Amino acid sequence: MQNLKIKVVTLTVSDKGAAGLREDLSGPAIKEMLSSLAAEIVATEIIPDERMLIAERLMHYADKTCCDLVLTTGGTGFSPRDVTPEATLEVIDRPVPGIPEAMRAASLDKNPMAMISRAAAGIRGRTLIINLPGSVKAVRENLAAILPVLPHAIEILRGEGGECGNQSNSKK
Repeated sequence: MQNLKIKVVTLTVSDKGAAGLREDLSGPAIKEMLSSLAAEIVATEIIPDERMLIAERLMHYADKTCCDLVLTTGGTGFSPRDVTPEATLEVIDRPVPGIPEAMRAASLDKNPMAMISRAAAGIRGRTLIINLPGSVKAVRENLAAILPVLPHAIEILRGEGGECGNQSNSKK
């Protein structure tokens, strides 16, 4: 599993970022954190909070770029413009509720506002799509919670991994 090269797309969802009015700091934070894995960033993009556009870009990356993982950042809050989870749920084949549950649980220890994150995660074809919050601090907290399981998740999606219960690090 250590030699597994994970192909990753980062998709920043931000009206101000897409308009050039705000620097994207969350996308680079994701890239920095992924350096601990054998990850290759194959594409990065900043788009506005438009549900149909988000869905279209998620489908494009999952279906056309042969990436293993799409990490979105932004659009997971309560604002009327925050529609990333809805777009994600619209395009996935199978939900993976444990990932956002783990992110919220890990972040809740640090910030009670974590409970209002609406992040979603799921599988489209052989691509794992995960929504991360928009703030750099929240991206770091959430990604740290799930980073250890990503290589195994991708290995399983590729059909290259063994059974989860047979992992040497599983608890008895």
